[in-house]
Amino acid sequence: MAERAPEPRTSRATARKQRRRRRNRIVGLVVALCLLAVGAGGAWWWSTKHSASVSAGAPTTAPAPAGPTSSTTTTATTQPPGPGFVAGKVTGVGDSVMMDYQSLLEKRIPGIVIDGNVGRQWSSGEQLLAQQKAAGTLGAVVVVGLSTNGPITASMFDSMMSTLSGASRVVFVNVHVGQPWQDPNNTVLAEGVARYKNAVLADWNAVASEHPEWFGSDGTHIPFSGPAPEALSKLVADKITNG
Repeated sequence: MAERAPEPRTSRATARKQRRRRRNRIVGLVVALCLLAVGAGGAWWWSTKHSASVSAGAPTTAPAPAGPTSSTTTTATTQPPGPGFVAGKVTGVGDSVMMDYQSLLEKRIPGIVIDGNVGRQWSSGEQLLAQQKAAGTLGAVVVVGLSTNGPITASMFDSMMSTLSGASRVVFVNVHVGQPWQDPNNTVLAEGVARYKNAVLADWNAVASEHPEWFGSDGTHIPFSGPAPEALSKLVADKITNG
């Protein structure tokens, strides 16, 4: 039998190198597959946990701070009107001073019904209000601008409030008049409103005393236009609206 010739050393070395390269490629492929499997598993785990937290209601962003849902108002609350009063309506009864600022008050309080009369006394004004209440036409908010033409007493004030029982608000306008009953009348009004929760005072005398130039020779009446009726109508309108 013929003998096989021995392989050269260079051929054996080359074969060993090729086997090592194949083995390294196989190991590298296995490692890559393992890393891919681990990465996919980690991604699945994170996705599962994240979905669970969202479905459970965990917030993904910081909640917005709570803020006020509405602005406050400075308008004072009023009690519901009783029988004889018309909700949402404003009635004004007064003497000739109310006539001085009537047109401007009508602009500030649209729909107000004003009845002013020269020389009107407290008692006649009360009678007029009683008639309107009996007829069911009296506003739930009433402005009383009387006491310019003579003295009033605490019992007269209480009688007025008895007539206006059931009103949501009663605004009494005090007086600035060149007569000796000015201060006593204003005291009666100030003390009177303090006794009734639905009564408020529009202190015209305090404003008027700072502006003697607003008045004519009688020290009582003011022009129909200018700063005086503007100030008085604004004062009364604010009391009607805000108390």
